[in-house]
Amino acid sequence: MGQKVGSVEFYAGPKQLGAPDDLEDVIIKFIKGAKKKLCIAVQELENENIANAIIEARLKRKVSVEMVIEQSYLRIPKTNSDIDPWQPLKGNNEANRTIHDALLRANIDVKTDYNEYIFHQKFIIRDGKDVLTGSTNFTDTGTSKNLNHIVIVRNKPAARVYQNEFDEISEGNFGRLSQNREPAPKEFTVSNVPVKILFAPDHNPEMEIMKQMLKARKRIDFAIFTFAASSGIDDTMIRLCDLDMPITGAFDGGQGVQSWAAIPALKKAGADLYKVKKTSALGKLHHKLMVLDDQVVIAGSFNYTGPANLLNDENIIILGDMDTTSKTKRDAQKKIASFARREIERIIADHGTKI
Repeated sequence: MGQKVGSVEFYAGPKQLGAPDDLEDVIIKFIKGAKKKLCIAVQELENENIANAIIEARLKRKVSVEMVIEQSYLRIPKTNSDIDPWQPLKGNNEANRTIHDALLRANIDVKTDYNEYIFHQKFIIRDGKDVLTGSTNFTDTGTSKNLNHIVIVRNKPAARVYQNEFDEISEGNFGRLSQNREPAPKEFTVSNVPVKILFAPDHNPEMEIMKQMLKARKRIDFAIFTFAASSGIDDTMIRLCDLDMPITGAFDGGQGVQSWAAIPALKKAGADLYKVKKTSALGKLHHKLMVLDDQVVIAGSFNYTGPANLLNDENIIILGDMDTTSKTKRDAQKKIASFARREIERIIADHGTKI
């Protein structure tokens, strides 16, 4: 299903939890559409069906595949000092290690990051002209138990921006090592939808989100996994609450109760907040999603924290422009924004508890 506006697509899942889209299917179909090359930057690859689609692309269709993944999911925990490194280890990310070995046997170029912080990207560049990104890790949990989104943009200039980032990552420039290497973020119009792409830590996404919020005039809706106090974003929200801006948000119950979370201060300021608790079927509210005035969507891998802004490898993609005066553009971007807000409302109705 999803919401498609020409060459821009927005998907929300998982279907198993009442959302409209099958996220695993969206990712696999995107991979299967590759004819020449796939560049994949993802925190974790643990979903065997997705891994098989990648391997099939390489072995059966002779697609060139390059990957960068987070190293920590491949290493055995330091606490397991008495293990036999020649034997499989039950649990503890063994599926990641098994898939990693299979990728190497399929002659796929797989690099692991050396950033001491988090390699938190989730994007694929296909044939140099299409991009898939969002909040979804390529894991069974990410596609079937966690509340997530995916954005697809079929546009060469946008793909080039992600390709530049991928090339930088492939050279070993992670986290703070990549600062000041990327030029200022560019804006594109794709199928009448303004698109802006930023990477952390190069482009300071936190400041961009704050600027976008200050342009809102009617309402702000969000669904977020990790939202830390004093991230800058929370300060902006508190100030907007003081100005009577309606702000409604859903947050992950496990993260929101932490001592560093922004939730108590936002609640005190008057934001309408709902926590989403873990159940046997639902893992996490894992979105990093904001909707402004039913016109602009801020999506991607970026949690609202200091480390995400300054230390991790992240990206955000902004769909829409609050400043546009074009009715054609406003109508196009509203289709995506309204779809995203309906999903936030559905999450609150189906899984949220008001605080």
